[in-house]
Amino acid sequence: MNHQTPFTVSEAIVKELVRYEVEVVYGIVSIHNMPIYDAILRVGNIRLITARGESGAVNMADAYARATGKLGVVITSTGAGAGNAAGSLTETWNSGTPLLHITGEADSYYIGTDQRYIHEAKDQLKMMDGVSKQAYVLKRPKQITPFIQQAMNEALAIPTGPVTVSIPTNFQNEIIPDNQLVKANTTKVEMDVEIPADVIKKIQEANRPVIWAGKGVIASGASDELKTFVDLIQPAVITSEAGKGSIPENHPLCIGNFAATPQVEALLKTSDLLISIGTRFRGEETNDWTLPIPNNHINIDAASHAFNRNFDTFYGLVGDAGSILKALNNTLIDQSISPDPAYVDEIESIRQDVRNHLRRAIGSYGDIADIMRERMPVDTILVRDVTIPAYTWGNKLIDIYEPETSIHATGGGIGQGLPMAIGAKIGQKKKPVVLMAGDGGFMVNVGEMMTAVQEDAPITILLFDDGGYGILRYLQEAAYGRRTSVDLQNPDFIMMARSMGFEAEKVVSVDGFKKGLEEAFVSQKPSMIVIDMQALPMAYEESEAYIQSFRSKS
Repeated sequence: MNHQTPFTVSEAIVKELVRYEVEVVYGIVSIHNMPIYDAILRVGNIRLITARGESGAVNMADAYARATGKLGVVITSTGAGAGNAAGSLTETWNSGTPLLHITGEADSYYIGTDQRYIHEAKDQLKMMDGVSKQAYVLKRPKQITPFIQQAMNEALAIPTGPVTVSIPTNFQNEIIPDNQLVKANTTKVEMDVEIPADVIKKIQEANRPVIWAGKGVIASGASDELKTFVDLIQPAVITSEAGKGSIPENHPLCIGNFAATPQVEALLKTSDLLISIGTRFRGEETNDWTLPIPNNHINIDAASHAFNRNFDTFYGLVGDAGSILKALNNTLIDQSISPDPAYVDEIESIRQDVRNHLRRAIGSYGDIADIMRERMPVDTILVRDVTIPAYTWGNKLIDIYEPETSIHATGGGIGQGLPMAIGAKIGQKKKPVVLMAGDGGFMVNVGEMMTAVQEDAPITILLFDDGGYGILRYLQEAAYGRRTSVDLQNPDFIMMARSMGFEAEKVVSVDGFKKGLEEAFVSQKPSMIVIDMQALPMAYEESEAYIQSFRSKS
C-alpha cells in the first residue's frame, strides 16, 4: 500500500478493505468521514460511488452484495447520517446481506455527554444495534486492525448480515503503528459430510417428496448440486422468493414461488416428505405459517437456530447446503429410487395450473409478464420494489434461471428498488438490470436516478403509475368503504426522467409495452417505461393471496 508516514486509523481501515478485496464502496462524504474517504482516494484501487442519500447508499451496497456474492461496503456520516441509513439497514438485516457499514461518530470525549456535538445522536450505538446483526464503536485507535477484521468476518459469517462500526471523528486521523494481523493456520481442511442412514432411508422411501429451496442454496453456490438432487429423487420444487434462481424455474418439476396457493397447499397435505434447504419460511410465503407441511421434515441450514423456528423439524442437517447436497447425491446415486410417473405428471400439472390461474386473474398483465420473460436475456437481474405488479405477478410469473439475478425488498420497505438496481448494475456491469417499481415508492429515492447516470449504470425502469398507493386504496375501501392519504400528485415522469439523462416513454397498451422494452434493450442506455395503469388497469380484487398477505399486516 502506498502511503506516507505517519500511518493513521483511516489508512488502517482502507488497508483491511483492500486485503479483503473490496472493489466498490458506496456512501456519502461528510466532515465526519473525510479522512476515510481521503485514504481511499490515495490508495486508488477502490471505486467510490456517491449516492444522493445515505438510505440509497445502503441499498446500493446491499444489492451489489446480492448480485455478486461479495461483501457490500457503505460509508455514512454521524448521527443524522447513520439514522438515514437505518431504514435500509433494516432491509439488509431482513435479507441477511453480508454488509459492512462504516459510520462516523462524535469525538470520543463527547459520546454520551449530551453536549449537542454536531450530528450527535442520543445513543448511536443502540440505534445501529437495532438495525444491524452487530454494532460496535471503536474505543482504542491502536486496535483498529483487529476491530475492522472482526466486523468483516462477522458480516460474512453464517448467518450473514450487516455489521455497523462507528469510528469517532477524532480517531480517524490518529497516528498508530502500521501493523498486520495474519492467521498462522490458513489451510482449509475439507471435512467429509456424513448423512445419517435414517435420513437416506426417509428420502428413498418417500413417494411424494417436496423440496423447498431458499436463499441458502444461492449463498452456498449449490445450484448445480440442487439440480442433480432434483433429477435423482424427482420431487416437487417450491422456491422461496429469496430462493428464486436456486434452480432454473423453467425446470418441469419447479413449481416456483407459489407456496401460498391452494394448489400447493393441497400438494403439501398429501406429501410424505419435505426437504427444506436454506429457507426462513417467511410469513407472507406460508400464509403466516399455516401451511400444512408433512411430519417428515428434513431441514438443511447452515445456522442451527433455524430449526423449529417456524415449522417443526424431524431431522436437522447443520452445515453448508452445497456440501450436504453433494454428500446426498454421492450416496443416492447408487441407490434404487423409482419416482412415480403419476406424481411427476401431477407436479407438472400444478406448475401450469398456478401460473394459468394467476394469468387469468391479472388479465393483460399476464401478457406483459410473458413479454418481459421472452425479451429479457436469461441473465437479466430483475429487481422488484414493493408495488402491486411486482408482488402480485412479477415475483411469480417471471421465471428466474440463474442464481443472484433476482433481488427484491425482503423487509417490505418501499422505495428501495431504484438504488438496489443501481448497486446491482455496478456489481454486474455486463448483465442487464430491470427494475419494477410503483409511482408512490419510486419518489422516495428518485434522486438516485442521477447516480445511475453519473456512475454509468444504465438500468431499465418499469414504472407502474396508478397515481398513488394502489394497494392501500383497495385495503382502505375494503375495510372502511372510504380512503385517505393514498392519492398522490406526481410529476410528469417522462419530462423528469429525460431531464436526468434517461430515455423515457409512456405506454398505454401491451403492444406499446413490448415495443418500449425492446427499444430499451437495444439502446443499452438508462431507460424508463411508464405504464399508465389508468389506461391499462389491473384487477386488484382478483389477487386475493396478495391482498390477504397485506391485510394480515394492517
